[in-house]
Amino acid sequence: MKIPCYDCNTETELEVGFEVLNFVCPKCRSLYVGDDEGKFCRKSQYKAESEVIPLAIGDTGFLNGSQYKVTGILRKRVHPDYRWTEFILQNDVKEFLYLSLSNGHWMMLTEMKKIDDLKKRTKVLNYDGKDYDLFEHSDAEIVNAQGFFDFEIPVNKLAHLAEFINPPYIVSVEKMNNVQTAFHGEYIRKSEIKKAFPGITLPYQSGVSMIQPYRFDLRNTAVVFCLFALLIITANWYIYKDQVEQNVFNSTIKFSEFDNKEVTSPSFVLNGASAPLTIKVSTGVNNSWANLNVALVNEDTNDEIYANKDIEYYYGYSDGESWTEGSQSEKFNICGVKGGKYHLLITPMKAPEDISNSEMHVNVVWNEPSNRNVWIVVIGMIVIFFIIRFFKNQFEKERWADSSYSTYE
Repeated sequence: MKIPCYDCNTETELEVGFEVLNFVCPKCRSLYVGDDEGKFCRKSQYKAESEVIPLAIGDTGFLNGSQYKVTGILRKRVHPDYRWTEFILQNDVKEFLYLSLSNGHWMMLTEMKKIDDLKKRTKVLNYDGKDYDLFEHSDAEIVNAQGFFDFEIPVNKLAHLAEFINPPYIVSVEKMNNVQTAFHGEYIRKSEIKKAFPGITLPYQSGVSMIQPYRFDLRNTAVVFCLFALLIITANWYIYKDQVEQNVFNSTIKFSEFDNKEVTSPSFVLNGASAPLTIKVSTGVNNSWANLNVALVNEDTNDEIYANKDIEYYYGYSDGESWTEGSQSEKFNICGVKGGKYHLLITPMKAPEDISNSEMHVNVVWNEPSNRNVWIVVIGMIVIFFIIRFFKNQFEKERWADSSYSTYE
């Protein structure tokens, strides 16, 4: 179809698969109405807008498994000045598809079967087994248009909209020229629009769209975290269920015999999965210090792992108050000790001036029961879940901020 514009002397040609009732010149926005003889008469003109529209009449893109062509564009506004752009597209088999653009967010809609007239008190709409919550009733004005239309564009009249959402889906019911039409749509990401229409410049996104999905599905996240926690607890139990605690060294060492001298433990065999080797040391330090150096020697590979610990205990009286610092006992680990044959090289040491401290007690246990790492992970997942839940709540507050039916304060 080719239609000339008498205002700007521009001819617009596009092959369309429907009867054109209204035409709006893409260049000067003059509105033309077709008569019974197929001629078009100028009726009015829309004011030019500064808004940059990313798609133009005649642009083609691959969406929903088919090649679609842009045949019409509408700009709508609701009080006080909220605006969005709607694109009408048609494919070769004369099926219509609709794209809605608002604040950089896109929705893709298709016309659905006729539904009963809605009443103001309808707060929940059931469609295809899902409940859609009422987001807004509004009266929209068409403030700009371009392209070919198979319906009469209302001039100085408002179209009533009722929008129900179940993100990322929407049911939008529009009543225009006393004709009610219902659309079902879903949120579509910018990357999909960019893929469908290569080369176009997409507008910047701002705010939260009424059906924009949150990055995380709260219920699925909870299920995944619960399953993961169960897997960790079960795996920890299975790995260590047959593994028993082994006391590999328990002795009191006299400083008179081994001060700064090496003590070699008897050989011992560890059977089972990797586990920590826990070393407990106590000594009678009194306003002094002592030190324990431990070497774990793998007799099969001759690999050595070293660890040491200071034991300090000080006390006194100053400024009218007594004070203490440190402890006469300490506990530390050599982590991830695998099964195998080992022995220990233990070197005790004390301060030379400490004549009151005569001995050090050392107790070494492998696979001392501990679920610390398991609970750290589980508690970490719980904290992460509540952080996600908090930001989800903020996200929903922003989504419903412009709705008259928000359940958020």
